[in-house]
Amino acid sequence: MIWRFFCLTVFLLLAASSAMAQVDPWEFEVYPAQTVGKGMIEVESLNGFVPKGHSQGDDGTSSGDYPSNLMYRTAIELTYGLSDQVETAAYLDLARPNGAGAFQYAGSKFRLRGSLFEQGEMPVDLGWYAELEWHRTPEFDDNQLEMEFRAIVQKDVGPLSVIINPTFEKAIFVGPNKNKGFEFGYAAGLYYRYLPWVSPGLEFYGGVGLIDDNDPLSQQQHYVFPVLYGKLPGGIEYSLGPGIGLTSGSDSVVTKLNLELEHFVGSLW
Repeated sequence: MIWRFFCLTVFLLLAASSAMAQVDPWEFEVYPAQTVGKGMIEVESLNGFVPKGHSQGDDGTSSGDYPSNLMYRTAIELTYGLSDQVETAAYLDLARPNGAGAFQYAGSKFRLRGSLFEQGEMPVDLGWYAELEWHRTPEFDDNQLEMEFRAIVQKDVGPLSVIINPTFEKAIFVGPNKNKGFEFGYAAGLYYRYLPWVSPGLEFYGGVGLIDDNDPLSQQQHYVFPVLYGKLPGGIEYSLGPGIGLTSGSDSVVTKLNLELEHFVGSLW
């Protein structure tokens, strides 16, 4: 049953993908329905490198002037659990274009994420995600300010987990797309809990662009990531793997390494 649920969901996401695609290259992460919990602080480092990408800006994972090829990106995320079902987070996005020179400030993000109902109470676990993102333009993005909304759907059966994050994004107030509609994208994952310190999974990322402005499939971005994830001594959790571009509009290869550490600090007020 879980395989049919996963395949049907990914098929529907890909079938909907008929517009110019963009993904968030600073955040190759699939969000589960469960939040960090009240009084918990989580520090996470999200790292990505493009060993084989595009040589022109606005192609592949680049949405600004810098080409995606040899781009190294890192996002520092600080998350705090406001309650057992709601968390808040802030991100600092940095990048090193062309694989050389010093890191440059690329933008910032702020978000809220929550879970609906208790885990296991419904046939599927549900959550929500709302984000405000500021980009440094035109170097890293044509749109300076964007808002993003995600739905979170998760189904666990034994050691298997399926997570789907359909995503809706819109440029607001400033930028060339401020008067256009929403873009559609997705993140999805299939995970097998094998051992606490190492387990395999598959992740999928893609973008649709403007929902009402379709482009050929070849101009879209879609990626599949075989990943390994687990928890190391000291409570450090990791997720790593190579991403393979599935269309000519995608970068050919993207790699990710996400590291996170949780710590209980109690209420901040």
